[in-house]
Amino acid sequence: MAIPKEPRQLMINIMYLVLTALLALNVSAEIFNAFKVVDSGLTASNSALDESNSKLPEVIKERAKKKKELEVYAERVDPAQQYSDELTSYIEGMVDLMIDDAGNRNGQVDDGDYVEYQGVKELKGKKNKDVTTRLLVDEGRGQELKTKIEEYRAKFLELIDEEDREVFERDMALVIDDETWRKNKKKHVNSWEAFNFRQMPLAATLPIFSKFINDAKSTESKVLNYLMGKVGGEDVVFDKYTVVSSPRRSYVINGETYETEVFLSASAGSSSNTGVSIRVNGTPLSVNEEGVAKWSTPANGVGVKTYNADITVTNPVTGESETYTRTFEFEVGERSVSVSATKMNVFYIGVDNPVEVSAAGVSSNNLQVNMSGAGGGTIKRNSDGTYMVNVTRQTRVNEFAKINVSAPGVSVSKDFRVKRIPDPVPTLSGKKGGSIGNGELRAQQALIPTLENFDFDARCSIKGFQLIRSAKREDPIMNTNKGGKFDSTSKDLISKAKPGDIYVFDNIKCDCPGDVASRTLPSAVFKVN
Repeated sequence: MAIPKEPRQLMINIMYLVLTALLALNVSAEIFNAFKVVDSGLTASNSALDESNSKLPEVIKERAKKKKELEVYAERVDPAQQYSDELTSYIEGMVDLMIDDAGNRNGQVDDGDYVEYQGVKELKGKKNKDVTTRLLVDEGRGQELKTKIEEYRAKFLELIDEEDREVFERDMALVIDDETWRKNKKKHVNSWEAFNFRQMPLAATLPIFSKFINDAKSTESKVLNYLMGKVGGEDVVFDKYTVVSSPRRSYVINGETYETEVFLSASAGSSSNTGVSIRVNGTPLSVNEEGVAKWSTPANGVGVKTYNADITVTNPVTGESETYTRTFEFEVGERSVSVSATKMNVFYIGVDNPVEVSAAGVSSNNLQVNMSGAGGGTIKRNSDGTYMVNVTRQTRVNEFAKINVSAPGVSVSKDFRVKRIPDPVPTLSGKKGGSIGNGELRAQQALIPTLENFDFDARCSIKGFQLIRSAKREDPIMNTNKGGKFDSTSKDLISKAKPGDIYVFDNIKCDCPGDVASRTLPSAVFKVN
């Protein structure tokens, strides 16, 4: 970007950049905080699963010793843990690679990949969309991840008896949704990884990877509980329980419904001899055969909401009951849309005007963007998710071009003025007039129209001018020159230049992109020294 020489224009540009930055912060802070809340919840759930999964292997192996035919199930315990650990390690490695690539780039994730903001450590590259698009989509790591998940899903299924696989597979958490993206009509969405990761900020992908890890650990838990059932685990009573809430989303929009699954980690379910009852905020819930209960509540009012889940477990041996309680939270936000021109809040005729459109709580794939109003404008989406606007007519006072954005639950329209490209300045050797050296003047070949302090890629052309040479004790000589390049007569007049001569470029005609007629530029006067 060229730095303006005029103080007023420099001040305007700086104010615009500051305003744009503030708008971006206002829109994105709420979103990135929501991503952080979701990721923290999933991480806590993963820790709970690790704790419960660690108790089952030894119990399964011990019970399998009762009968020789049960030893086959004990042999499947270590592979189940191994598959979960391998897939988790692979996913964590991919997350570390993205964090490092978007932050410190020293080959390892360390404190250099984080910054301190209001006393809290934040990822340097949390808004970075390039690293996710490049690594996961363009370089194929997203496709590799998909293949890994499908591979380990198949490995987990091999640990289940063939006659039980169909029922077991139906409720497996580790699964790839390979249908939704195929129904998407966007041209750039041509694969699972493009649908999930293209132009996604790094912070937005972290909960997705935590969810995949959660799926791996949940599947490990499901396999271990299956093996426990095979070796006679229905009458097993565990000495410690963890309440887990698994929400569909921890960040929901005002007016939507919050839904979550509340369950006792590693419980044997309602079909076992261990009695389990679940309540949320004191209301009893129905428990299915796997010990899982579903709870939902309307998301009314913006802000953080909390709820209490308690589970009562009855020991089938002693008949004694014990209750475990835990508090969970989710956040309700409002949808909002931001539309900003990436150059200025003005559209110029004859050039491409880049525009960014973002919406809090709304996928870019669900945004509907169009133009109306004055200016004869059209808008189209680029491959990187930004938009390009082209206009054809200058707006008058109280007349605007409008960009209209709509999405589920929100609709916004923003006004923009339309102007023609500002007048260029006629120059010789980069000078607008004044003193010029004799040799410097003779070296010039054309009158150049220069667009000062204009950030767009545009070029104007000189259509013609009148050149007047005024020398001491001589009559002025004038030549009408067609085009910006000096013709033979103009060159001859310039070749006669000597100190004290005055050269006037007058009646300068110029065309700029989008002009329907040539414009007249101010005269340029040079004195030979």
